Amino acid sequence: MKQAIVALCLTTIALTGLLAVSPSAKDEPVVQVTGGRITGVPNRAGDVYSYKGIPFAAPPVGVLRWKAPQPVVPWSGVRRADAFGPSPVQGEPNPFGPWSAEYLIPKAPISEDCLYLNVWTSTQAARKKPVLVWIYGGGFGSGGSGVPIYDGEATAPKGIVFVSVNYRVGPFGFFAHPELTRESSNQASGNYGLMDQIAALKWVQQNIARFGGDPANVTIAGQSAGSMSVNCLVASPLAKGLFTKAIAQSGARFATPYPSLREAEADGQKTAQALGASTLAELRALPAEALLKQSQAMRGPIIDGYVLPASIAQLFADRKQNPVSLLTGWNEDEGLAFGPQKSAADYKAQLDQQYGSRAETMLRYYPAGSDAEAAQSQRNIARDRTFGAQNYQWAVTQAQQRLPVYVYRFTRKVPATGEYASYGAFHTAEVPYAYDNLRFIDKQLRPLRPADDQLARAIATYWANFIKTGNPNGSGLPHWPAFSAPNDSIMQLDTVIRARPLPDRAALTFLFSTLRTP
Repeated sequence: MKQAIVALCLTTIALTGLLAVSPSAKDEPVVQVTGGRITGVPNRAGDVYSYKGIPFAAPPVGVLRWKAPQPVVPWSGVRRADAFGPSPVQGEPNPFGPWSAEYLIPKAPISEDCLYLNVWTSTQAARKKPVLVWIYGGGFGSGGSGVPIYDGEATAPKGIVFVSVNYRVGPFGFFAHPELTRESSNQASGNYGLMDQIAALKWVQQNIARFGGDPANVTIAGQSAGSMSVNCLVASPLAKGLFTKAIAQSGARFATPYPSLREAEADGQKTAQALGASTLAELRALPAEALLKQSQAMRGPIIDGYVLPASIAQLFADRKQNPVSLLTGWNEDEGLAFGPQKSAADYKAQLDQQYGSRAETMLRYYPAGSDAEAAQSQRNIARDRTFGAQNYQWAVTQAQQRLPVYVYRFTRKVPATGEYASYGAFHTAEVPYAYDNLRFIDKQLRPLRPADDQLARAIATYWANFIKTGNPNGSGLPHWPAFSAPNDSIMQLDTVIRARPLPDRAALTFLFSTLRTP
């Protein structure tokens, strides 16, 4: 009887592409995806299947280094998808600042052969589940989908297919050079990491129905550089039609445009000269370690005329972006981890030098009545320049164009001990709350309280509702009003969740005006 049931289930999968089995250690479903067949692994509770390390493109090694992602290499037999693929090449992942081990990639494996993705889906038989595609942060120079707090197991039982993807980073993902531009049929080079993300989204369109997902209901989400990636994907014509909603957590680029292709090519030429490589063949033959060591400063998207035809701000101003619903925001204490602070006197002198006649207005919004107040103002400027003003401007643009947008401010000062106690609502702090992954937090370093579990359940439910419908609101939750430019209402996410006017609207607006825009 059991064999008959298993056979029937596998037949159902083959015919419909849906997962509809009751899992056990022996019942591991086989799914046909681009390139071949894979088998998933049930979790201990038996309510989620995970598929890890699925190739979505050919390994970008050898002659494929600095090429757009190529079709996946087919395999024979059934591939057991039970382990994350290698993280992209980067520096050694050691804890620093507020980021302890659970916020970092595993120390191994790390490889240029890194274009893999992961899928978590519930074992419940269901058609057309909404899909979330997670894009990691790391300053475009580090990161990977194997970070513990990016796990999708807790999201899948909410009726969501969770996908996390790898993409090339640093000099492997964002290296431009005139010879690479000439070699390309698109006359562009440098945005390989973004092209990897687009290739993964195309894989989702072609394959996610076989995991019960709905390719017409895809949300992309990311934090930090992942959020900036989401910003780029919303702006890019190459990503049109691949998703319908976006979640952007602490990251966008509406001021100070990304480097132009010519600027990035010049950086690439300098790197090649420093490495003694005069041809593309020589560059592609270099050991990954040599290239990484020489190119630490080379990271991030490029206005290449292809993936990004113009600056983000210009593409939005011309309404050429993908018109999707947006949930976005930032954290209260994100500036704490960004460098030492000057004394009040030195801070004022720096403002005079940097802002000239506008320094007095800066001091009104970011005051320096004492060294302590000046230190806080410098942290707030770091937060607002990099995150607050950028994500706020995205929300304003979205609202002005009558596109749905919801804005949050995460203010929970995460309980912590020792050196971690001072970081508060730090950069990345919200991620394990949003995806219900507090179980991965080191409780010796961060002794979380019942209030944190309650907050995580609420935030994860808001996120899940948005992923499903484009609206975070639902039964049992405080009402989250849509953001509109006149009232600037945001949701404060803390042990007490409440809607409130954005408290520093004037400061964000002024600071944004001081940044260079196209």
